[in-house]
Amino acid sequence: MHPTHYAKSHPERAAYIMSGSGETVTYKQLDERSNQGAQLFRSLGLGVGDVIAIFMENSPRYFEIAWAGQRSGLYYTCISSKLTAGEVEYILRDCGAKVLITSAGMGAVADEVAALVPDLKLYMVGGTRGPFESFEAARDAMPTDPIADETAGSDMLYSSGTTGRPKGVKPMLSGAAIDAPNPLSMMTQGLFGFKEGCVYLSPAPLYHAAPLRWCMSVHKLGGTVIVMERFDPEDALRLIEKYKIECGQFVPTHFVRMLKLPEDVRSKYDLSSMTSAVHAAAPCPVPVKEQMIAWWGPVIHEYYAGTEGNGFCYIGSTDWLAHKGSVGKAVLGELRICNEEGDALGPRQEGQVYFENGPPINYHNDPVKTAESYNKHGWTSLGDVGWMDEDGFLYLTDRKSFMIISGGVNIYPQEIENLLVTHPKVTDVAVVGGPHEEMGEQVIAVVQPATGKGDADLAAELLAYCREHLSHVKTPRVIDFMEELPRHPTGKLYKRLIRDAYWGKTDAKIV
Repeated sequence: MHPTHYAKSHPERAAYIMSGSGETVTYKQLDERSNQGAQLFRSLGLGVGDVIAIFMENSPRYFEIAWAGQRSGLYYTCISSKLTAGEVEYILRDCGAKVLITSAGMGAVADEVAALVPDLKLYMVGGTRGPFESFEAARDAMPTDPIADETAGSDMLYSSGTTGRPKGVKPMLSGAAIDAPNPLSMMTQGLFGFKEGCVYLSPAPLYHAAPLRWCMSVHKLGGTVIVMERFDPEDALRLIEKYKIECGQFVPTHFVRMLKLPEDVRSKYDLSSMTSAVHAAAPCPVPVKEQMIAWWGPVIHEYYAGTEGNGFCYIGSTDWLAHKGSVGKAVLGELRICNEEGDALGPRQEGQVYFENGPPINYHNDPVKTAESYNKHGWTSLGDVGWMDEDGFLYLTDRKSFMIISGGVNIYPQEIENLLVTHPKVTDVAVVGGPHEEMGEQVIAVVQPATGKGDADLAAELLAYCREHLSHVKTPRVIDFMEELPRHPTGKLYKRLIRDAYWGKTDAKIV
């Protein structure tokens, strides 16, 4: 369960291929370069439990660095390439990084970061500038032999910051061998049907938890990862046909964009090789998932979990068709739906979603946030609201923090968003609560039109569409338009930024 074994048994097999440039890195190259990276980190005095940080776009060097950290017992903190220098500095200081590795592609932001953290050892891939040394040159000066004290390291990742400052999740290091199995590695085979040597499509940024962990799990199976530098819906279909891709991990936004391609474009690609398409990160509208299963077949798998790792729910296509809208049953931890007092509710009663007997949540350097994620029973929650049916299947309603209270009535935006995104003239939508003198809050839908700019006629059409399918209280009072919604590349929406604009908060930032 480690790429080093495939470097011996299948040295020339591609560990990953960059879809844009076509650059291929074999298992032999990945093993040698990660060994050299581990040797470099030890030469810098980094020991087990120390932290390195990776701040770059999807790069061919990404996995070489991550696996170097993994095999040397380090934490590797992957930082969003979309952040500002100040936001990067916050994470670097919070995680305690001793080494920062960035790329030439980060440009002036890298220079700004360097000026803020002169005490860190600074490396750059793909070139050098300012105080950054060449990572490749430093690495290549090292031997390709494994370090003498190999032990399993871990990622230390930060929440995407859609509702405030990102929080670090720092798991305990296992002290185990580098090839020891972990729960995700076992689930890729047992639940999702990934096979040894599979070909996997990664359409999302590698700095995010799911793409990073799923890709590295595929490497533990000796598979080949096709890395998209950036997502394009037709290009994803082309890659599936070209490489005969068997599995991949997506978010609902990817599905929506692929489904909105013209039928003649969708139908010209052979997707029959795909046996396992996994999705998560955000709720998937029922009509979208119905269309995906009709198009790709019963190969769609869904899970509900967070970077925090406190629980895990799973559902396959067959169960989903019998429980439409569900995100599955718990396979790690036990689901509990609780009221405001933290007591468990019965079937079909809505409340906050908790996991009992799952792994603990521990936010790095934030005991208050950690404490807030527990209830009086010691059960943990990511802050989502939902309900369970009599068979134990979970249905998510929305994030508790996004709830709109209008005239004393609780309204969850997700149901409204799920409806509007199915309209042919809508590419994306966010529903938020805005101030209302009489009702306290009013429902506002902010729409990204499929073509052109939104106007009064489109707003009227969308309002009529909502009235046809929603109760009066859920129908938006206002339809506004944005050219592009502030959505994280992983599919998560920075809804806080949109909501804050209606409440006169002009200092909101994406962190």
